[in-house]
Amino acid sequence: MLAGLILAAVTLASIGLGARDISPLEVVRIVLHPGAEGYNSDVLWTKRIPRTFLGLAVGAALGASGLIMQALTMNPLSEPGVLGVEQGAAMFVVLGILFLEVSGVQGYFWMALTGSAVTATLVYLIGTRTNAGSSTIGLVLAGVAVAAVMSSLITLLVVRDEAVYAHLRFWSVGQLTGRGQFLGQIAPFAVVGLLLALPLGRTLNLLSLGDETARGLGIRVERARPASAAVAVLLCAAATAAVGPVAFVGLVAAHCARMLAGADHRWSLPFSMVCGAVLLVGADTAGQLVIDHGEIQVSVMTALVGTPFFVWLARRRDLVRM
Repeated sequence: MLAGLILAAVTLASIGLGARDISPLEVVRIVLHPGAEGYNSDVLWTKRIPRTFLGLAVGAALGASGLIMQALTMNPLSEPGVLGVEQGAAMFVVLGILFLEVSGVQGYFWMALTGSAVTATLVYLIGTRTNAGSSTIGLVLAGVAVAAVMSSLITLLVVRDEAVYAHLRFWSVGQLTGRGQFLGQIAPFAVVGLLLALPLGRTLNLLSLGDETARGLGIRVERARPASAAVAVLLCAAATAAVGPVAFVGLVAAHCARMLAGADHRWSLPFSMVCGAVLLVGADTAGQLVIDHGEIQVSVMTALVGTPFFVWLARRRDLVRM
């Protein structure tokens, strides 16, 4: 109940606050009378409402993706940004723009989906075979290394082509500015991913007990684990294709969900969606208000919250054993 109220408050604030503040009562009046004319009505229906709902969908997708990745890897530091999955998605989008002349959010989606899947597989293979001292640290180190390589390759590919750089610049910085128009195109992928994620709670609970125990309880581990990972990759790809790379949302949302709902994934998974949506939309709203003229991209705002949170988690011995 409290999470729902917070989500409603953040949504209302996102719609009402900005360069031109609109009172909550005015927002409610315009929403209840969509045919009303006037400047405020035009601003809400053409800009703020699509932007807010896109933020809610992307935040929910990243929150669910982060929790699923943490459950599958049994790694409390896992999330699409930390494990390099978002940078892999960005890398393949660059390749699509450069060599396949891909344009439009749906074209970006399919390239981001491929990049997410390839990068997730690569990080898992490297991280589970490293001698870093634990699988947790091994996966994080592998993700950081792969993300660094991907970022370097992106720079090398676009630095000599001004047209590609100009095309990529709008997408490569995680932001909601000007992205509301993509809501209708990306919504089907995000909704399908979220609906597929909701029933995974019981499966994730059993997988967290270990493969042998899960098999004994009737779970086909060889199918359940890749299927769950595919849902996480789908959610990450949909979010990244829509707004570009946004780090730490999955990490923070997953841990906040566990604090609110406990370790049972049947409850923490939907809570992670709510926490992710609140975090992303709240960060976007704060980014619009923190300076007098202009705004700060949502990826910068989430990094300001996520970086110290990540360091705090890494220093907790009960969560991460070196």
